[in-house]
Amino acid sequence: MGTLFTLQRRQWLGYVASLAAPLATTAKAATRVPPLVTAWENGTGYQVGVLAQHGEALVMSASLDVPTRAHGVWAEAGGTLLAVARRPGDWLLRWKPDAGGGGQALAWGWIEPDRAFNGHVITSPDGKTLYTTETNLESGRGLIGVRDAATLEKTGEWPTHGMDPHELLLDTGGSLMVANGGIPALPETGRLKLHMERMDASLVRLDTRTGALLGQWRLADRRLSLRHMAWGEPVTGGTLGQRQLGIALQAEHDDPTAKAAAPVLAVFDGQRLQTHAPDAGQALAGYGGDIAHAAGGFAVSCPRANGVALWRADGRWAGFLPLQEACALAAAAPPGGETSLWAAGRTAVLMRDSRGAMRSAALQDLRLDNHWAPLD
Repeated sequence: MGTLFTLQRRQWLGYVASLAAPLATTAKAATRVPPLVTAWENGTGYQVGVLAQHGEALVMSASLDVPTRAHGVWAEAGGTLLAVARRPGDWLLRWKPDAGGGGQALAWGWIEPDRAFNGHVITSPDGKTLYTTETNLESGRGLIGVRDAATLEKTGEWPTHGMDPHELLLDTGGSLMVANGGIPALPETGRLKLHMERMDASLVRLDTRTGALLGQWRLADRRLSLRHMAWGEPVTGGTLGQRQLGIALQAEHDDPTAKAAAPVLAVFDGQRLQTHAPDAGQALAGYGGDIAHAAGGFAVSCPRANGVALWRADGRWAGFLPLQEACALAAAAPPGGETSLWAAGRTAVLMRDSRGAMRSAALQDLRLDNHWAPLD
């Protein structure tokens, strides 16, 4: 069902043959792709928009032009969407897609000249506040921008106690978890890496009332950059409400061999931050793109290894799904259906349900960015 990419066909068939049980045929109604908000390049410029299933392909159902490449997207309650520029970015957008295939920009936010957006935005539980990861261009230090959700205007900022902050998530207790990527970069570009011996990645917990630092954790390998995050299962025997936090890693080692063999997943249990490796012989190129939690475990997309790496909740390796240039991941459920993992590659979308059954759909000729998110 659907169109599988041809470059990975032999690898795909080998994977299917290795499964202990045959793949079940899943009804279309149960696996229909939910609408997904994302960003892409269309050959003439950059857009944010919504993809929806049409037949056995994903097609654009709404879009809006944006000034530069977007990165993080966020679906708000009520049907509005947030998008923020790729680092070092200068714009933040709220918009609402319409049935005619377009969209209305409801508000634009432009960052101060001595600051840059780092690609991610989230809303507070009450919807009144936005939090954005940012960089002070003069010092290179990381910041959380605190913004009025209605106007997108900044009302305050907090230090992240590191540099290169990337994704951020709220936990059930109301504090803010921030992944400091830790990579020193030229402020004007935000991407040209400098003085890598100073690299200092960390996970921090901040108080959302005051911005105070509540905790900070680092990996033993200082050349692993913490990038994207996803909440997982409750921690067994842990503090009430504490969940596992999965973090996708990107290796920055000088030695190409060490870089290629580096882990792409770390898991935080509220006390320890620990990496998890794939099976011996499974190369992931040391680069984790996006991360999602589905079917009781973590999935990390590996665009340089052309696939999605899977782990169980206890950190055991669970397999590899071939997908050319895999990156955007989401755990989503269509109306009346079960939660499944949706992965976007260069030319195809792969769905894996909780039983391990899979199907694919063709992807319209759009070059998607790193992330997508399901719409309610």
